[in-house]
Amino acid sequence: MNVETAHVLPLDALFSLANTAALLAWVALIAMPRWARLRRAIQAVVVLGLCLLYTVLIQVYFFRVPGGGFGTLGAVQQLFTLREVALAGWVHYLAFDLFVGLWIAKDADHKGFSRLVQLPFLFATLMAGPIGLLAWLVTREARARRAARTA
Repeated sequence: MNVETAHVLPLDALFSLANTAALLAWVALIAMPRWARLRRAIQAVVVLGLCLLYTVLIQVYFFRVPGGGFGTLGAVQQLFTLREVALAGWVHYLAFDLFVGLWIAKDADHKGFSRLVQLPFLFATLMAGPIGLLAWLVTREARARRAARTA
C-alpha cells in the first residue's frame, strides 16, 4: 500500500481542528482574564491535545518517507513532501508557539507588564514564534538590567 494514498487519519479535518483549537486558545490567552485555571486549561487541553496529535502523526507516518531525515536540508525537505508529515510539522508549530505564548504571558504578568504591552509579543509569537520569543527575551532582559542599575 502506498503511504501517500493510505490516509488512516482525516488530514483536512485534523488540520482544521488543530488550527481552530489553537486560534481559540490564543484569543482566550490575549483577550480573557489570566486566571490560573484558564492558563492550565489551555495547556492541559489544547497544548496537550496538539502534542498528542503530533505524536500520533509522527508514529504513523514519519519513518515512512524514503530519503527523509534531519541530516541534510534535502532530507528535511523530503520529509515534508508527505502531507501527513507536513501536518505534523504544522501541529508542532502550533503546540510550541502556544506553549511559548503561555509562558510569555505568565512571565509578563509576573513582571508587571501591562496586557497592552504584552500584546505585540504575543501576536508576534502567534504569527512567527521565534521572533516573538526573541523580542520578549530582549525586552525582559533590558528591563531587568535597568532595574538592577537603579537598585
